[in-house]
This record gives sequence, structure tokens and C-alpha cells, in this order.
Amino acid sequence: MTRWAVIFRDDPKMLNVRANQTRRDAHVAFAKAHPELRIGGGLKTDSDAPFCGALWIVEAEDRLEVEALIHRDPFFVPRLRQYEIFAWGKILEDQLVPL
Repeated sequence: MTRWAVIFRDDPKMLNVRANQTRRDAHVAFAKAHPELRIGGGLKTDSDAPFCGALWIVEAEDRLEVEALIHRDPFFVPRLRQYEIFAWGKILEDQLVPL
């Protein structure tokens, strides 16, 4: 199993998608239903700035599995959200990191 880091970059219009409570609830339910999405969350350029993207850490066999997960997410709107996928190796592999 490989760990993958996914970096999402959002168009400013993605804020309208984020503001839709029904879609947000569906996105949260989706994340909870997919334990291979180990951790994720929105990114901002500063603590008081609007969201401009997101970060996911996913455990999956291959890149295609990660892409399939991304494309099923209710927050994924291709014209408003671009992404890059990187194979990721965790330093201090033996240590758990509670957040």
C-alpha cells in the first residue's frame, strides 16, 4: 500500500461550492465513508484568508485508485478544482501523529 499526497488548488468560485451546506454535508459523509482517505482538510494562504485548496493523504494501491476517489468526491468540480498527486513517504514512520 502506498501513501499519496493530493494537493488541490481551487478557483475562487469554488468558495460557492464550499458554501453549499448540502454539498458540504455530502462531502463530509463521503470522507467518513472512505477510510483510505487518512486525513484531509482545506488550505488557506493565511489563518484568516478564504480557502484556496485542500490537502489529502490517501492510502491506495495506485494513482488510478486515488484519482477515482477524487472524482467521486461531492466537492470535486473539475472546472473549479485542479489537483496534483504525489507518492508520499512519511518521516519518523514509527511515530503516530494525533491531530
